[in-house]
Amino acid sequence: MLTVDLDAKAEKALGELTSDGRSVNDAVREALVVAQRLRRMELARIAAERLSNDPADRAEAEAIMRDTEHLRAW
Repeated sequence: MLTVDLDAKAEKALGELTSDGRSVNDAVREALVVAQRLRRMELARIAAERLSNDPADRAEAEAIMRDTEHLRAW
């Protein structure tokens, strides 16, 4: 069981998500899964950005690319 106090913005979003006849329960379950996926994607983006700004990691990636250049198909 989950109880949530919705503000006007959340009420509007919930209204839109249930406008096709979907139940509130189904809309909230799906929204939670989507929010989790978006959060994971954002965390991955942050980690990738951090690595791309790391000189040691960039050097290692470039070395790997040089070492595997002969494996490219084109």
